[in-house]
Amino acid sequence: MVDFERSDGTTRQIRQEKGLWRLTSILTKVLAFLPDFVARLKIRRDSGPLDSLDRVTAFVSTRAAFVAQKTLYSYLKARMGTRYPSMFEDDVLISSVNIAKMHIYTACLSDLSVHAAIRVLHDESVDDSAYRALAMLCFRRGLDDNEEQALNIGVEAFSIHEALDEFERRLAFQDWHSGLPAPELFTASPAALFRWAPIAPQLKRDDKEILQNSIRYTWREARMQFEKRIDGAAVAADLNRFLAAGN
Repeated sequence: MVDFERSDGTTRQIRQEKGLWRLTSILTKVLAFLPDFVARLKIRRDSGPLDSLDRVTAFVSTRAAFVAQKTLYSYLKARMGTRYPSMFEDDVLISSVNIAKMHIYTACLSDLSVHAAIRVLHDESVDDSAYRALAMLCFRRGLDDNEEQALNIGVEAFSIHEALDEFERRLAFQDWHSGLPAPELFTASPAALFRWAPIAPQLKRDDKEILQNSIRYTWREARMQFEKRIDGAAVAADLNRFLAAGN
C-alpha cells in the first residue's frame, strides 16, 4: 500500500513537471512576441510632431513594424481559428512566422520610406538625390532597429544586404515627381504579405484580394498620422544640414 501510494505520487509529480515544462516552453515563445506588443503600446503614446530626421525615421521604422505585425498576425489568427494558440507550441511554425515577419516588415519599410521622402520634400526643384537620401535613411533606420531579429533567423532566411540592394534598385527607378496618390506607392507590402504568410498556397490563393486589401486599409491610419504630425520644412532643413555635413 505504501509502495502504491509512493508510485502514484511520483506519477502525479512527473505529470505536473511535464505540465510545468510545457507551460514554461509556451510562455518562453509567447514572450518572444512581447516586443511587438510593447512596440504597439509605444506607438500609441507617441504623438509629437515629426520635425527632425530622427523623429521621421523612427516613425517609419515603428509604423512599418506595426503594419507588418498587425496584418500578418490577424491573417494567421483568421486562418487558424481556434488552433491559433497552438502556434506557440510549434517551433517550425514559429520559425516560419519570424521569417515571414522580417520579409513583410522590410517590404512595409520600403513602401513607407518612399512615401515619407515624397511627402516631406514634394518639390519639383528638389534633386532626386535628396529624395533617395531621405528614403534610404528611413530604410536603414528600420533595418538597424531590427538587426537582432534579422540575425536571429539567419542570413540564409533573410539577408540585410540583399534587402538593401533591392531597395536601392527601387530607388533607382522611382519617379519622385509622378504625383501618384499615396496608396499607389504602397506596392511592395501587399505582395510580400501574400508571398510570405506561412499559409498553404492553395488557401492563400483564395484569400489574395482580401489579404492585400487588408494591408492597404491598415496603411490608411499610418498615413493619416504622418500627415497630421509632419513638419516637412523642419525635416527638409535637417536633411540639408545632414547632407551638407558630408553624410
